[in-house]
Amino acid sequence: MKAIVLGATGATGKDMMECLLADTSVEEIVVLVRRNISFADPRVKVHVVDFDHPEEWNHLVKGDVLFSMMGTSLKQAGSKEAQWRVDYTYQYEVAKAARENGVERMILMSAMSANANSKFFYLSMKGTLEDDVIRLGFPHTFIVRPPSLIRKNAKRWTETVTVRIIKAFNSIGLLRGFTPVPTMSVAKQMLEGAKTINVQLLIANSKEVIKYSKR
Repeated sequence: MKAIVLGATGATGKDMMECLLADTSVEEIVVLVRRNISFADPRVKVHVVDFDHPEEWNHLVKGDVLFSMMGTSLKQAGSKEAQWRVDYTYQYEVAKAARENGVERMILMSAMSANANSKFFYLSMKGTLEDDVIRLGFPHTFIVRPPSLIRKNAKRWTETVTVRIIKAFNSIGLLRGFTPVPTMSVAKQMLEGAKTINVQLLIANSKEVIKYSKR
């Protein structure tokens, strides 16, 4: 399998790379990044690109499966427009290039409760991306909607406190649908999704699966 990875420097992306590198069926990993990173494994081909100019890099998006988990926070981006560019535009343009280049499998990390019609900017953005990726018509699409993520060595106090609060509610039977999941669990689920044949939307750490038709 030849994999393409978008978002390899993020928490889930790093775990995704770890999973791919441990999988002997993976022959090559094409990584698209904004800043250079290095891997000792010769199977990894890193390409530093300017995502604002897809005509310069779209020919690189070739393989069997695209794993897309790029994202930023509103605080990091600085504005809704900047966050939209990273979370929606860059991911959509890479997905579009992948489809045009014959990539058959699209594995997208979205967000729980994503809905293009949501009144909340983040959920609307994620839902719009889901809808538009599905419209691209990949033979196989797998969308993961994780709730709160548990990152390795999380440093932001708001993140660790939020996870603790949700877990406390979980312990008394509340907010079960929002049970935090480790980023590694999501990465493993995405890799498993790459090996399935259904077009489906999967909520991480849940038995609920909503299947979509291919068209």
